[in-house]
Amino acid sequence: MLLELARAEIHGGKKYPRIRGNVNFRQTNKGVLITSKIYNLPYEIGKCNKRIFGFHIHEGTECSGNSQDEFANAKSHYNPNNCVHPAHAGDMPSLFENKGYAYMTFLTDRFKLKDVIGKAIIIHSMPDDFTSQPSGNSGEKIACGIINKVF
Repeated sequence: MLLELARAEIHGGKKYPRIRGNVNFRQTNKGVLITSKIYNLPYEIGKCNKRIFGFHIHEGTECSGNSQDEFANAKSHYNPNNCVHPAHAGDMPSLFENKGYAYMTFLTDRFKLKDVIGKAIIIHSMPDDFTSQPSGNSGEKIACGIINKVF
């Protein structure tokens, strides 16, 4: 049973302006079903050169920042229960690129959709190591989107 829908339109920053995509959220009775489709991720040709990108919901409500971090106002990972990484509510599986494209669907019960409306989603330049504190050593923020309710 689908109860609520939301979407984040993803846009790359200055370093990777061609990154585009969307992340769809569906509240179900089992949790939130999240489907991401991301295009134009940086990649290198070759079988052993696949890139992996950290992917998180952040607590901020803006995709803006400063000269050192263009998405600084996305703030840190969404973590309402003060859990250690990787148990933040906003920690999600990493994106695996395939010739610049990434597609992923997963189900989570770490939050309800209503709790993340208005929050930022960030794609990072490096994979999340799921160990380093406080946020997985996933590198700079390279793309951002805000989760908006779909009416």
